[in-house]
Amino acid sequence: MNTVDAAGLEIGDGHPPRIMGVLNVSEESPYDPSVYDDPGEAAQYVDEQLIDQGADIVDIGLESANKRFEVLSAEEELERLHVALETIESVSGDAVFSIETRYASVADEALSQGFDMVNDICGFADPKLPAVCEEYDVAVAKMASPPDLERPGAVEETDWKRRKSADWAAEADYVDQVYEALKQNGLTDKTIVDPAFGGWSEAQTLEDDRETFRRLREFRALGQPMLVSINRKNFLGDIAGRDTEERLPVSLAATSMAVERGADVVRTHDVAETRDAALIGDAFADRATVTSDGVTISRLEAQSDRELRRHLEERDVDPDEVDRWGSQLVEIEGLAVDERTRLTEAAADANVSTYPTPGNGVLLAGTPSAFSDISTFLKVENGTDSTPLEEIENILQ
Repeated sequence: MNTVDAAGLEIGDGHPPRIMGVLNVSEESPYDPSVYDDPGEAAQYVDEQLIDQGADIVDIGLESANKRFEVLSAEEELERLHVALETIESVSGDAVFSIETRYASVADEALSQGFDMVNDICGFADPKLPAVCEEYDVAVAKMASPPDLERPGAVEETDWKRRKSADWAAEADYVDQVYEALKQNGLTDKTIVDPAFGGWSEAQTLEDDRETFRRLREFRALGQPMLVSINRKNFLGDIAGRDTEERLPVSLAATSMAVERGADVVRTHDVAETRDAALIGDAFADRATVTSDGVTISRLEAQSDRELRRHLEERDVDPDEVDRWGSQLVEIEGLAVDERTRLTEAAADANVSTYPTPGNGVLLAGTPSAFSDISTFLKVENGTDSTPLEEIENILQ
């Protein structure tokens, strides 16, 4: 799993879940508590209700993303940007400031004047946006979306026969489409993926959101940190029969589950409560990553064949290989050549399959019992375990 540095804030495995609080400077936004058009009042809200309550990131929107409203042009967003800029200049607390925009020109202007990262709900529909983020070396949240600046999140309305293939489109379900939408137009090294919860189009159903949530772990196969925006969403409220104002409890329950399933950033209007729920989810998450002397050893989570296949596909390994062994995957990056050779030999002796991964890493695949045998074959002449390879056994316990 790649760790993303967002203006000094580390996001990813081995770091606490990060809380993204929300400020809107758009008169169209439907959730009144977060909407301000006066920079002074907005800054006070950010300090008292977001940063002081535990927000690590403050996401500032220039327009409502609600599909009922017309999309603002880049020029119209730029006309509103001054309110956001004056706001962050007046904030006294410390946070990473994110600009929510779909336009490269707006992102460029915002980053040049003090913003730290970008939140793009259109999934790089503006092909220049990722280049702008790379130029400024900033983190960017990319929401799953068709390549259309006016239809954020409407992945099921994409012509997948043309974008992918007719055979793929015939077999793909909604979560497959979300996953593929995140891959469209690529990812930067500092991309944070967002599976696009919420009613982004008339075709998207509550069950689509629920299925995405059930399969949240699959998105970890993309190798990037993950953001979820589930605060008071309809697919949660519908389960409990609660209106928006009464959905905080269901949001908090889902937050803990989302973090346990792999979410690294939670976007919310209810910062203090969401922070606590995220910490609970993190405390009970069964993820294991060890970094020592430049070597990273990660147990890849997979609770189904489908999740295993996602990981294998992203690492250019034939997913049918899953039938040859059990459900244990370990990825190791940063090994010296001699250590990688010794590990490969030991894995073969222990009947654990090995596959090369990008960046000179190695993927180990096998049954839990086979993994337990690896350390036996990693003894060096003096009778001690090879370091850092000895951590392989530790991370599986």
